Amino acid sequence: MRKLRVLTNSKLRSPSPPRPPSTANFSLIESSQLIEEESLPWYDPRDFYPVRIGDVFQSRYQVIGKLGYGGYSTVWLCRDLMEHSYVTVKVCSQETSPVKREIAAYEYLRDLPKTKHYGRQYIRTSLDQFELPATNGSSLCLVLKPMAESVWSYRQGRRLPELMFKNVLHHVLNALDYLHRHAKLIHAEIQEKNILLSLPSDTASLEAYEERERTHPVPRKVVDNRIIYLSRHIEPESYGRPFLCDFGEARFGSTTYTGLIQPQPYRAPEVILGMPWNEKVDIWSVGVMIWNMFLGKNMFKVTGADEADDDPRYHIAHMVSLLGPPQVDFLKRSETGVAWQYFDAQGNWVSENGLPDDSLELSEDRLDGEKKAQFLRFVRKMVRWRPEDRATAQELMHDPWLLSRAPQ
Repeated sequence: MRKLRVLTNSKLRSPSPPRPPSTANFSLIESSQLIEEESLPWYDPRDFYPVRIGDVFQSRYQVIGKLGYGGYSTVWLCRDLMEHSYVTVKVCSQETSPVKREIAAYEYLRDLPKTKHYGRQYIRTSLDQFELPATNGSSLCLVLKPMAESVWSYRQGRRLPELMFKNVLHHVLNALDYLHRHAKLIHAEIQEKNILLSLPSDTASLEAYEERERTHPVPRKVVDNRIIYLSRHIEPESYGRPFLCDFGEARFGSTTYTGLIQPQPYRAPEVILGMPWNEKVDIWSVGVMIWNMFLGKNMFKVTGADEADDDPRYHIAHMVSLLGPPQVDFLKRSETGVAWQYFDAQGNWVSENGLPDDSLELSEDRLDGEKKAQFLRFVRKMVRWRPEDRATAQELMHDPWLLSRAPQ
């Protein structure tokens, strides 16, 4: 595995000694209660490295506290003892495909020729990587710049204020334009959870986090000599600009791909219908994400009356209601023939479930008049059946609705 290492002032100052562990009392959680990563359906303790607060990795990164967890990783705030700074360390659960893809994407982006493209600076890349010996081989670790919460966490079901929404979108589109036009890379997992807000330039919020963990340690549970901690979030007084993060599904090196990608609510029709796909899947996801962020609700209903019934026919049916029927030439691209389960040769809906009585005009309930019409024209540039009919990120940045109030 190639090493990514960024050194700045370590030769000028001696490394900091590790901090002693906290002696404050903490609450123990019942061992029978599932918490954090244990709640994942596929959780296997052998796949998750048993990180402990106070651990020092690579004689350099001391663990301060747990920031969160993902499908295949836990995330920790650490002190970089060599650089006298804070970093985030993502400890991945063995060498799964998303982990391999994320590392490959970071190495690929690092090796690209430097460019002054504005969007490059809003992509969160890796500072370093290393391996930890684990029960089933080794756990790969990524060292990243600390960030605040995601746009999804910040929103928590609310509608984002219009100015903040446009500001976030402006930077995301710039980042995507860099990835698509210059890096020739598809993110393939655009969603609110993968857009993180940056922290203020000072370290006050990180120092406060460390002090809270020292004086009021988080509750935890002990199972078979393993400690599972509750997560603690960084609480900055203000937020910086958004960054596009998490490249565990990224693709590069070709022009078209096949296979299942994207979280279900954001999944493009060509992916659902078993067609080849390209970078325009990201544009579709942006369009869906815009709707979710601005209106505070999902664009498409992806389940039946029973929320557990997530057959794709419900998702496709709602697409037809909102967008109209797909073009026949588009349906013919379905290499697996999945499209003909839902449509006839003329593109008419034939699936046993009916079409919802809905439209974009009915569903959009935040704006009126010309502002509403302008917003819907903007969204329709992204959520189109045929990928080639969708606008590029560069084109979207110049849309009148997005530019109607300048981003800050």
